[in-house]
Amino acid sequence: MTLLRPTEEQEAAIRRFTAGDDLVLQAGAGTGKTSTLELLAASDLSRRGVYIAFNRAIKDEAASRFPSRVQCSTGHGLAYRAVGYQYRHRFGGARVPAWRTAEILGLRRALTVGHKVFEATNLAYVTKQTVLRYCQSADRELGPQHVPVQRGAEDPQIHRVLTSAVLPYAQHAWEDLCRPDGDKLRVDHDHYLKVWQLTDPYIAGDYLLLDEAQDTNPALEYVLMGQRDHAQLVLVGDSAQQIYSWRGARDIMTGFNGTHLSLSQSFRFGSALADEANRWLAITRSPLRLTGHSEITTRIEEAKSPDAILCRTNGGAMSEVLHLMDDGRQVAMAGGGGSLRSLAMAARDLKAGKGTRHHELFLFKTWGELQEYAENDPNGADLLPWVELIDDIGTEAALGAVDRLGAEDQCDVTVSTVHKAKGREWSSVRIGDDFPEPEPDALGRPGRIHPGEARLAYVAVTRARHQLDIGGLTWIHSHPQGQPGTANPLPPGRSHASSPWDKLGPLAHEDKTQHE
Repeated sequence: MTLLRPTEEQEAAIRRFTAGDDLVLQAGAGTGKTSTLELLAASDLSRRGVYIAFNRAIKDEAASRFPSRVQCSTGHGLAYRAVGYQYRHRFGGARVPAWRTAEILGLRRALTVGHKVFEATNLAYVTKQTVLRYCQSADRELGPQHVPVQRGAEDPQIHRVLTSAVLPYAQHAWEDLCRPDGDKLRVDHDHYLKVWQLTDPYIAGDYLLLDEAQDTNPALEYVLMGQRDHAQLVLVGDSAQQIYSWRGARDIMTGFNGTHLSLSQSFRFGSALADEANRWLAITRSPLRLTGHSEITTRIEEAKSPDAILCRTNGGAMSEVLHLMDDGRQVAMAGGGGSLRSLAMAARDLKAGKGTRHHELFLFKTWGELQEYAENDPNGADLLPWVELIDDIGTEAALGAVDRLGAEDQCDVTVSTVHKAKGREWSSVRIGDDFPEPEPDALGRPGRIHPGEARLAYVAVTRARHQLDIGGLTWIHSHPQGQPGTANPLPPGRSHASSPWDKLGPLAHEDKTQHE
């Protein structure tokens, strides 16, 4: 380990850790949370710990830095060593097409509810998603609450009928998946994590260090809370960076019963960028405010040749890709262009009137249906940039752009959604143009910025080290909520789930895995 001299905030964390307190460390962007956890481990040479990372890449880096008495793993890695290895013969293999999954599950007939038709292959997808949502929850039993609402079928009556039809198949599927000798469906990592959770496992360690605690799988949360009778818990993360609630992840830091401390000294960027970040932190309702590093200069200015361009949606990302390619730039996309390709192919099929098998768009039979949904239904707001882009350039141009994408280490610029950029940083960053200013209210007053929007903006602006072009977020400088000292309550009756942007799923970005 290479440890720097601790800051005063890190010293405070060390004191409370060695005193045996359960800790919550609110670690702002770039404040050295992994280094702080190293310092905690180095402060106690008599006990053994377990560091739990968000994904394998973070785990592998931590394993090279922590002492040998600290076991570094992901939550899925712990589950694999306990029970998951029994299912290893059911991992991987050829991907099973939807029609084959329907056949395996015994789904042979379409379900018609009003004017909505769920083909057997569609029902198979909903069944698999139901099981996945159950596995990611802390619930002991699979039930109606795990059946996901489908795009274009948000009507409660349609969802009730869909739930009644799907639930028996989901329960049979889970019975097969939780048996090592089952033979019907392929086992994925969240499946054996759930099996592990249901055993009420014991994690051997004197203390547990949970990284990225603001986006915790509820099944893993259940396991961790079950260790409090014998292990000291340290939760570290940044509640203002919680952007995975759409898939059931929870911020388990805010309400945790323990000593709450913060890390506010950023080692990534200078004071000018810290000021920009603090605008958004205030709107997220976080009490944390960042301090820039005195030896780093970060300029807030136009970036003509940024290393990365960060966008709100896939539609915004594709628009940036096209403009850059037109300028002769070599372009990469964080995570690759797979999700963009599948969307473009779905658009091509819908324009041809053939419907689509895209897992989120299968209820739309024509492009006109999807256009109407994106333009007029609040649940389709996140699709509108993509629909407008396809209307503008056509599907073949979108597919051609995807084919021309290169590898990040061989290109001039990386385009990314904010979700895919989380945990990363670049020297120079420009914010894309698809971050909309809230619409004025009925009296013409500036619209309120939803905390979920502010969390995404905060993540976006804090990816830069030396240069930030705030681009599509420039409007915050003239918005009342962007001024220092502004209070940020939501209008009466609005909850954190009321923003359609909070519901963004795979159409906005590709998932991050937590398995080992």
